[in-house]
Amino acid sequence: MKSHFFAYLSRLRFISRWALMRNTAMENVQEHSHQAAVLAHALAVIRNERFGGHVDAGAVAVAALYHDASEILTGDMPTPIKYFNPAIRSAYKEVEAVANRKLLEMLPPELQGAYGSILEVSDPEIRILVKAGDKLSAYIKCVEEVKAGNGEFRDAARQTRAALEGFGLPEVEYFLGTFMGSFTLTLDELK
Repeated sequence: MKSHFFAYLSRLRFISRWALMRNTAMENVQEHSHQAAVLAHALAVIRNERFGGHVDAGAVAVAALYHDASEILTGDMPTPIKYFNPAIRSAYKEVEAVANRKLLEMLPPELQGAYGSILEVSDPEIRILVKAGDKLSAYIKCVEEVKAGNGEFRDAARQTRAALEGFGLPEVEYFLGTFMGSFTLTLDELK
């Protein structure tokens, strides 16, 4: 059996994010997935080391790497459309689930079990950390765009920051307080 699973995933780099916004630097889903994985992993490590958690940071990172895999079949739905009303959000969730099942079916049967639990994460602790890493990646994008003089991202930055604070997660607050300020600095200022 030949499988197209990984060939499809490699095409995530061709799917642009922020389609409704003027961007100073384009971002694709593959880049975003990597950053979301790094950030979700960091949040898991912070939870474990600073706040007494016991989450598997590796499982969080892997789940975040694949969190937007369905977009290879669905494309990236802009947030204002995705969250316009509950009916659209619910319908899109179902479309994502169908896309994930189709991706899973591309794998040889002996691999489907391992990847099924990655594409559809059941652990709520992992899910919330992936969601927070995903949102943190979006916030960093907004901050970087505003830093580059793109005022189009000002409202998105405020809304995304509010959403992050709305999680009520101490590891997110820790990340924002400890690391976020560095994203507003120039390369020379980081030295």
